[in-house]
Amino acid sequence: MTMGHTPYGYRIENGKAVVNEVEAEKIRALYSAYLSGAALKNAATAAGLDIPHGSVKRLLQNAHYTGDDFYPAIIDRETFDETEAELIRRATALKRNERKCKERPVRTAPTKFYIKKPETNYTDPVLQAQYLYSLIETEAI
Repeated sequence: MTMGHTPYGYRIENGKAVVNEVEAEKIRALYSAYLSGAALKNAATAAGLDIPHGSVKRLLQNAHYTGDDFYPAIIDRETFDETEAELIRRATALKRNERKCKERPVRTAPTKFYIKKPETNYTDPVLQAQYLYSLIETEAI
């Protein structure tokens, strides 16, 4: 397993994830504050975290905190599920789930390619490749 980022609340020791208890307490406090009714940013502040609300939401949606094959549990599954339901409930109440994205025009890549007949051969492969690419003509359908 390659690790690009160790989630807040954990550290790696001897190739294994272990709970960083100081940070894990802040994660538990974050879930508790949010489920008590605090807004995302206020819940983070109450938990001792100085992070933007978008980061707070990502922490609250990080399923690693319930434990998996690599990460030990910091919170129980019930708390995680309640938090997810509360995130959805609040977004629905604020009509954030009803927002529609702007429709973008569908763009298609050219599907027919034509190349002129090469008239020159270069001994340098880079020059030859550049020359051949310059001969490509496309026709979009």
